[in-house]
Amino acid sequence: MDSINAGNIQKGMYLIFRGEPHLVTKADFMSPGKGSAVMRTKLKSVKSGNVIEFTYKTNEIVEIADMEKKEMDYLYRDGDDLVFMNSKTFDQASVPLSLVEDQFGYLIPNLKCWVMFYKGEPIGVTLPPNVVLTVTESPDEVAGNRINAPKKNVKVDTGITVQAPIFIKVGEKIIVDTTTGEYLGRTK
Repeated sequence: MDSINAGNIQKGMYLIFRGEPHLVTKADFMSPGKGSAVMRTKLKSVKSGNVIEFTYKTNEIVEIADMEKKEMDYLYRDGDDLVFMNSKTFDQASVPLSLVEDQFGYLIPNLKCWVMFYKGEPIGVTLPPNVVLTVTESPDEVAGNRINAPKKNVKVDTGITVQAPIFIKVGEKIIVDTTTGEYLGRTK
């Protein structure tokens, strides 16, 4: 297995922490005026979904989880699992919803994603940078509200709410950033 200095930890990496793989959900470099620099991390267990905060000294050696990445299409939700399929081999994999609940609102049928495997077991999903979603609910514009690019909350077909410009109407397809949840634009 590979290892790195803790000072090189980045969000989105999978590390071995206390013998189990964990996803790094937050990594902040801290350099106090006195003492050595540290890396403050939030680690999410891929088995239990529990989040742990842990501080590494930047010169510590950290073990990286040996991950396999496969491109798969999202099919559907089956109870507490999300089902993905490899379009070339037709192999299916079920990923627990608890591991990707913060990304679930961006999953639409047939969306191509990268499913992460650890020792043959699916443990996570990496979404494309943005997705196209259809607006299902959009409140009417407020007359006179035209200053500083006003926004309103619109609901999309996956059930999440997105801040979009006030001219967005029901039925329009919008592009949404999957990491920040921000509106990026409209599609034709």
